[in-house]
Amino acid sequence: MLPSRAVVVAIANQKGGVGKTTSAVNLGTALAKRGRQVLLVDFDPQANASAGLGTTVFEVDKSIYDVVVRGLPLADVLASTGVDRLWLAPASIDLAGAELELVAVLSRELRLAKALGSCDREFDVVLIDCPPSLGLLTINALAAADEVLIPVQCEYYALEGLGQLMQNIEMIRKTVNRRLEIGGVLLTMFDGRTKLSKDVAAQVRDYFGEIAYRTVVPRSIRLSEAPSYGEPIEMYDRMSAGAIAYRYAAGEFLRRHQMQE
Repeated sequence: MLPSRAVVVAIANQKGGVGKTTSAVNLGTALAKRGRQVLLVDFDPQANASAGLGTTVFEVDKSIYDVVVRGLPLADVLASTGVDRLWLAPASIDLAGAELELVAVLSRELRLAKALGSCDREFDVVLIDCPPSLGLLTINALAAADEVLIPVQCEYYALEGLGQLMQNIEMIRKTVNRRLEIGGVLLTMFDGRTKLSKDVAAQVRDYFGEIAYRTVVPRSIRLSEAPSYGEPIEMYDRMSAGAIAYRYAAGEFLRRHQMQE
């Protein structure tokens, strides 16, 4: 049975280049392809998730910035994508100044949560692509989420900085969002030819246990190419190793949340 309200997932890691946006776009696409109504919130001022779905910042009249700063209804900024059942709340360059503009706003850390509450029953899953920082935007995402999905690249220093992220998650849990939990850790950029990737994967699994997804996303040229065409990997090359990995990840996600296939 589908949930009566959306499962809200913040995809977060303050380290850049770990496959966070790639995971947001492609996991969202894979879930939509499995019949789920999915909303992807691009909460990163770089707007890479929006671009990866074919929407550039120059095409956006209203964005998630207008929702969290100006109080515009979320429904007013939603845009369809080239994927059936996948909707986008796009970012804009204005989002870069949102943290400063929200400083004096009452309950500033709950702006996104309030916005999502207006339409979360229209979706099965909401994915929030967070910026690579632990600032007010990420805090808003964590305050709005049921859980956090942490992409971790299979490279040196993979666990660097995760301690601070864990502290932030615990802080949010204690102060504004008691339901928040770590929903999963997704290994990305795995290169099976190298001992380093295998060692890092083993280290992550030892550290996180069952929280770590069984699926591992490989390092893939096709995954890197797809955003330049404004397409998720499922549309760009569905038989590539990256597309197959995200389909497996979507299957794991559904099983973890006991959503019927």
